[in-house]
Amino acid sequence: MQQKVESYIRKHKLLSHDKPVIVGVSGGTDSVVLLHTLISLGYDCIIAHCNFHLRMEESDRDELFVRNLAIEYKTPIYCIDFDTIKYADEHKISIEMAARDLRYTWFEELCIKFDAQAIAVAHHADDNIETLLLNLIRGTGIRGMKGIPNRNKNVVRPLLFLSRESLENYLILHNIDHVEDSTNAGIDYKRNKIRNAVLPLLEEINPSIRETLYNTQRHFEGSINIYQQAIENIKNQIVHKADAVIKMDISLILQQADVPTIMYELLCMYNFSSASIEQITEQLNAESGKVFYSETHRLIKDRKYLIISEKGVIKQNEFFISQEENEIKSPFYMTLTRRLVDGNFVLSRKRNRIHVDISKLTFPLQIRAWQEGDVFIPFGMKQHKKVSDFFIDNKLSLLEKEQTWILLSGDKIVWIIGQRLDNRFKVTNETREAIEFNIND
Repeated sequence: MQQKVESYIRKHKLLSHDKPVIVGVSGGTDSVVLLHTLISLGYDCIIAHCNFHLRMEESDRDELFVRNLAIEYKTPIYCIDFDTIKYADEHKISIEMAARDLRYTWFEELCIKFDAQAIAVAHHADDNIETLLLNLIRGTGIRGMKGIPNRNKNVVRPLLFLSRESLENYLILHNIDHVEDSTNAGIDYKRNKIRNAVLPLLEEINPSIRETLYNTQRHFEGSINIYQQAIENIKNQIVHKADAVIKMDISLILQQADVPTIMYELLCMYNFSSASIEQITEQLNAESGKVFYSETHRLIKDRKYLIISEKGVIKQNEFFISQEENEIKSPFYMTLTRRLVDGNFVLSRKRNRIHVDISKLTFPLQIRAWQEGDVFIPFGMKQHKKVSDFFIDNKLSLLEKEQTWILLSGDKIVWIIGQRLDNRFKVTNETREAIEFNIND
């Protein structure tokens, strides 16, 4: 078996012999086989053992066993104690997830400390099968069919192609001792339920179910690679990024052969749940204005686009400008420059740089987010207009509306910033001095 492992390592370029390897060893069958195999193949191993203190005396027994194993193999060992239950409570996660986070974070620290080439863990083919079934149950989409990768950044899995039975036979062949985790025989955890309850039932239907699932998973990997290439090509057509905002063209989405699948692939990376993605898909032909949230992002259904942005911190609503100021830095950068209106004066026609008759202003000026009910007199017009109607006429998206600020003098709008000057504050033939507001500097 050792030569098969070495061939697998070389084929997938998992390890080399020039740097040490951090080996996660719990004391159970899988990790003991991994350690014995790597040492036998001449790899420079450093044992890493986590005591999660979840099984009373058994946890301490495991640590003692691994420490004695390190002495027997003359291998460096590092152990750490974790209050796993406290960590899980503080982070509102399961015990399984807490142990996983603690373990891999510490492994990474060791990897850096000892300039190790990788962290080797003992996942095998049966773990991969269990992961496949768990992913099917959770509904992870086609990506979940790939199971566990043999490399994930610094973490490598040299035994991933071997069955649990072959590892147990290896122990017997080499007369290697190990310890048993008593919780593995139960069904308290999801993975244990799959291992100890679901798979035995499936074996009654198909005695070769493990081999069947493993082969099926390998076939999936090739299909998924082709699928992902096609998805990337479609994404390149649909998705447009501008700064921190992502826009997805609804018309192009609706042209796809399988809209629900495309929607899942477009939105899952922004942490939208399957249920939310289904609701968003149902709204593609509906009126604009619907807003959806994931843990990390917000999606607005606009007329032509799905607009996605990260959840931001609530911004301050009001800012004031004194008569002495010549620049502001919040909520954006803007310069204020006094200009004499003489023969050299040139009136700006740009939306981001305006000139205002300074005699018509009352300081301090105010900048705030626009509000429903705001009205102004657009430049060149004589009648009041609702700011909300101005937005509609100019086809501003919901996100653009949210990001719009207005400049006020007293209770009058001077400027919908970056959009339109109020006619009451324009420079006229009677103007002697103007103030230039520029948000392009």
